[in-house]
Amino acid sequence: QVQQAESGGGLVQAGGSLRLSCAASARALTTYTVGWFRQAPGKEREFVAALTWRGGTAYYADSVKDRFTVSRDTANNTVYLDLRSLKPEDSAVYYCAQTTNWTPVTVRIVKSYSHWGQGTQVTVAS
Repeated sequence: QVQQAESGGGLVQAGGSLRLSCAASARALTTYTVGWFRQAPGKEREFVAALTWRGGTAYYADSVKDRFTVSRDTANNTVYLDLRSLKPEDSAVYYCAQTTNWTPVTVRIVKSYSHWGQGTQVTVAS
């Protein structure tokens, strides 16, 4: 069973940057997508970005598309999320997960995903 683990979170000042990593114990050779989501206290988990493993097609939430970049390192089974121009409202626990049955619409839906990591905290100070 695939295990995923996020890392790279921390405390940063507004306007700063962070790189989050999502490492997997293995990546299936079938077509799938890795998604990044975040959840702030008292709020629902929301879509941030996603990347198809084979084709490298990226999807972004409107709130982050000009500031965040998702990429992959196929040799190390790792997906990255580069966060730039961070705002206090970006503070949340960030999770990665995987889906093998997706469309450009369902790639943004939490229930489409499985194999969630434990999350990494991002805190942006104003």
